Amino acid sequence: MKTSTRPPGDPRLRPLPQLIFMSRWLQLPLYLGLIVAQGVYVWQFWLELVHLLQATMGDLESAQAVIASVTPPGVSANFKMGRETITMLLVLGLIDVVMISNLLIMVIIGGYETFVSRMDLENHPDQPEWLSHVNASVLKVKLATAIIGISSIHLLRTFINAQAYDTKTLFYQTTIHVAFLFSALAIAAVDRILPTPSHVRDMNGNDRH
Repeated sequence: MKTSTRPPGDPRLRPLPQLIFMSRWLQLPLYLGLIVAQGVYVWQFWLELVHLLQATMGDLESAQAVIASVTPPGVSANFKMGRETITMLLVLGLIDVVMISNLLIMVIIGGYETFVSRMDLENHPDQPEWLSHVNASVLKVKLATAIIGISSIHLLRTFINAQAYDTKTLFYQTTIHVAFLFSALAIAAVDRILPTPSHVRDMNGNDRH
């Protein structure tokens, strides 16, 4: 059996393994790009909220913008919806933006912590509770759960405004949502079946439970 010639605790790697290991930093621009996407969602959220407030105060142009934003594609803008329905659909759209933003945060923070580098947030008062035990399997389950939540919001918006859709669209959206649900259940089941180590080591050699 070939044994390593490095002294115990020596963190140095041979050139090729070092290059391969450092290639994880190529993911950094991807996470930075997701941060930019997060900013776009924040801007979109505030635009929709301002339109809602202005429409409530009687601004006709903002009211038309709100109606256009909640009108399904392919449906005439003259399609009649009650004021309560329009407000509910727009609020659900705002919730949808927030949930997608939460999904981005999980991908950015959890993905960076898991695949790029430790963030050393153990003593930070604002450390997310889920980050203390995050790994690739946990991250997949959380992402699948978040996607189900987003799909639920889209399906609820469709059902509230069901008269604007045909039966085929309603059937396909429900089927896709159920497929997401079963996929998440399958991911969670596989995660429970696979053996998990009682602890892992961080990059400094310390045990992380």
